[in-house]
Amino acid sequence: MDDTDALKAYNNIYLEIVMRYKDQIEEHESLYLADLPKLVTPTDENVILLAKDLKGNFPVFNYDENFPQAAELAYGYVKNNIKQISLPIQFWLRPAQTIKYAAGDIFDKAVLLCSVLIALGNVSSRIIVVARETSRRFIVYAEFKGRLITIDLDKGIRDMVSIEDLLKELNVNSDEETTAYEFNDKMYRDIF
Repeated sequence: MDDTDALKAYNNIYLEIVMRYKDQIEEHESLYLADLPKLVTPTDENVILLAKDLKGNFPVFNYDENFPQAAELAYGYVKNNIKQISLPIQFWLRPAQTIKYAAGDIFDKAVLLCSVLIALGNVSSRIIVVARETSRRFIVYAEFKGRLITIDLDKGIRDMVSIEDLLKELNVNSDEETTAYEFNDKMYRDIF
């Protein structure tokens, strides 16, 4: 058996174990929505190091001048360096784990991005989650100089005028059954 076959065998055995204990894992892994701020960790050593690396792309990082470009670099890092995976169980990764394994689901990636934006100095950064019966959408946004820098991990970065415009674009007030909330490391708020 070569190394590739051995790795496949290990992975299959690990998957079998995880699936056997799926219910117990998910039971102890559950978080209430109001607990989501605990996942955003801008003061984690790994997040701080990543923010420092991003700031290193500037001769002298000046938040007022360089934050939009640093946000683009943070988005690029998450998009290009974090492989999107879907686990067969509901399991929350912290940003340090997402960095360590260079993998996570779309939620884990959004939490990492929000943590990094806060570590870059934008304490207003938040994640908006819009959940519908058939889909969920995650947008990370930061208020900056009276506008919003919005980041959709699938569609990229856009500049918007206000949170109201963002919510309108996301059809949050539509007749379709929708749940929407936002959070960062300091707060959680139901939107709709």
